[in-house]
Amino acid sequence: MLSSVIIIGLLAFASSKPLDTEASNNELLLSLNKDLLRSLERQGGLPNPSVHLALRISNHHNLAKENEHLNRLKTHLHNDLQNSLSNSQSVVGLLALYTLALKSSCYDLNTVTFTVRETSETLLTHLKRQMEQEKEHIAYSHRPLTNYYQYSLGVLALCTSGIRVNNHVSNKLIKAVEQQHLKHGDTESTDTYAMAGMALQCVKDTGFHVQNAQKLLASRRTDGHIGNEFSTGVAVQALLAMGSPAADFAAAMEAMRIDARSNTYHNPMAISHILPALQQKSYLTVKSKECLSEDDTLVLEPIDPVVVLPSDTKVAVAVEVVTSSGAAAVYSVDVPKGSSLLEALELLKAKSVDFTFEKESSLWGPFLSVVNGEQARQSDRRYWHLSSDGTALSQGINDFKIEAAQKITIKNTSY
Repeated sequence: MLSSVIIIGLLAFASSKPLDTEASNNELLLSLNKDLLRSLERQGGLPNPSVHLALRISNHHNLAKENEHLNRLKTHLHNDLQNSLSNSQSVVGLLALYTLALKSSCYDLNTVTFTVRETSETLLTHLKRQMEQEKEHIAYSHRPLTNYYQYSLGVLALCTSGIRVNNHVSNKLIKAVEQQHLKHGDTESTDTYAMAGMALQCVKDTGFHVQNAQKLLASRRTDGHIGNEFSTGVAVQALLAMGSPAADFAAAMEAMRIDARSNTYHNPMAISHILPALQQKSYLTVKSKECLSEDDTLVLEPIDPVVVLPSDTKVAVAVEVVTSSGAAAVYSVDVPKGSSLLEALELLKAKSVDFTFEKESSLWGPFLSVVNGEQARQSDRRYWHLSSDGTALSQGINDFKIEAAQKITIKNTSY
């Protein structure tokens, strides 16, 4: 009798475990969804189309807040893009994300126009023109005006909006995949292979998605991540879009859940990449989205503000600046443990008259544009590469935290 009770108990435990896991995972998804929704209230600068896209792809919604954000996109982001287009700037990535965000809200894209040199044309017309300019630049310089990540986003946005993508445009991306040109600096870019995979899957260039999938799978780490913690979300989205078997990304899904529970993904942009993936969706979802009978049950409970006091513990940070000529200068500063890299640089700037920097904003947060008077501009295909004790940082200056003594290297790098 006792053995029967034990067996029944073990069976009950075994059968309840998957249910418990499913409930825990659903709770995590809801928490991430709320974190992303709450980030709308804290947004500084331009509204983020990637955040909007993830909220709209999600299973649960707060339609009132999403509509408020949609209106901000149509005014603030639209005006910023209008200014960029009027100044003949290459903004294909942001145009593409704006297109995807509007499409995810089932907004009529034919009613969205920009006026440049007194000529009014639709958003999709401008996106197609920018893609043609990118394609022409690849033809004579073997690289886009921006980069292949933005180029892939452009292909994806046109395709999901029902626009036939010119074969010459998609063929340039196929060739870049074949010739392994999807790099950031000297390193192959997992994010770019992922976005290219989704784009080519959308235009149904059969066979090439297999090559993209193989690249992504070859980037798997022993801890389950594909590339790194911040490329895994887009990589899983791509594998889902390309129809890869669940076994190929099961470890990546678990790695993202572990990271999410440990608050690795506190940047809204990062959450906007992992939330669709954890819900087993991808950006291709917007192609067939109808916005009918949507679940409108997502409610934000009031939360008490958390005041983080500066740590009394100081850590020594060496900051090395390497200019484009290779000349190096090293500075030192003591910062409170837990400071962001941006806070550390601000402290160094206040301490040393020889060290200066300027920053610009992006969807991921601020990034360095000028250090010690020297620029690293996208137009020159240069950026400030950041590393800690020789290891490249996977987070931005506002997200990377200084927890121990280390050497930060800021190097003017070409790509």
